[in-house]
Amino acid sequence: MDDLTALRRSCDRALTGHGPQTAADLLATIPTDTAVDRYGDGGVVGELEGEVAELLGQPAAVYLPSGIMAQQAALRVHADRRGRRTVVFHPQSHLDVHEGRPLERLQGLIGRPAGARDRLLARTDLDDVAEQPAALVVELPQRDLGGQLPPWDDLVAQVTWARERGAAAHLDGARLWEAAAGYDRPPAEVAALFDTTYVSFYKGIGALAGCCLAGPDDVVAEVREWRRRLGGTLFGMWPGAASALSCLRRRLPLMPAYLDRAREIADAVRGLPGVTVLPDPPQTPMLHLVLRTTPEAFGAAVRTLAADQGLWTWERAMPTADPNVVRVELPVGDATMALPVADARAAIAALAG
Repeated sequence: MDDLTALRRSCDRALTGHGPQTAADLLATIPTDTAVDRYGDGGVVGELEGEVAELLGQPAAVYLPSGIMAQQAALRVHADRRGRRTVVFHPQSHLDVHEGRPLERLQGLIGRPAGARDRLLARTDLDDVAEQPAALVVELPQRDLGGQLPPWDDLVAQVTWARERGAAAHLDGARLWEAAAGYDRPPAEVAALFDTTYVSFYKGIGALAGCCLAGPDDVVAEVREWRRRLGGTLFGMWPGAASALSCLRRRLPLMPAYLDRAREIADAVRGLPGVTVLPDPPQTPMLHLVLRTTPEAFGAAVRTLAADQGLWTWERAMPTADPNVVRVELPVGDATMALPVADARAAIAALAG
């Protein structure tokens, strides 16, 4: 165990998300009376799929072990049905930045970024796309832009653009729970705009790894077949599904309060020297902080806060083009709610030097 890991484990408070989770914490999200499945059929897996389909207002949903698998499968189905290969998405889409380009290398699809890297995709950006797409992917919220959301009317216009071209509209809703709070609309109203919707369970609601893909019965049935082809139909999928169901029921109702806390923290740190809030104000229960400090000074401050105050913040910061500026992501969860805003402000001030 390195010293930073030891410091993290010694802390009894945390700034971000639900705090560092131990194996015991995660196992506690699985009820002891969970009904097990067999290769994804029955038990708590079926219960979760039914509840997510109802929550999103969709005819069906299928549980998968990872979002990368879910989105590959859904986009492959949309492309095959239309006889097209091009998938349009924002340049900072998870599909293009964090996944090793599986659409191209595994599915034979072609990624087509649209819009500018450092701002949200807008309907007018799609006018530059002349080829006929198989699908438009919209990420809500845009995680790498600090959890930003497009205006609702522009979102509707983007989906309309796809439909007018015979393309599918797919929602990368890894953080749909947060996006719904930001729009002040139920998740089903957001999902209703799209042909298919992917939601994650380990991110905002803090469950074990896993996700669901929701949509029409026939599309979900094909995704279920692709899950098997991609090696995702495990013999027993009940641990992740049970964790997802319990965390979803417990934390989804808390998303509006998480959003309020994100805005309270933004208000508290806005005037601190060397601190910029992105976006300002936060649009979802997450935000980014740009800190005018070096990675080395940031790391030293992290260790001091952990050792002296028992407060865990971040393991590391994201570098930027400026060696004297770093960036961090602050998702709001149970740990953030338990920490007084004044303590969050003081910690961020210390990290910014």
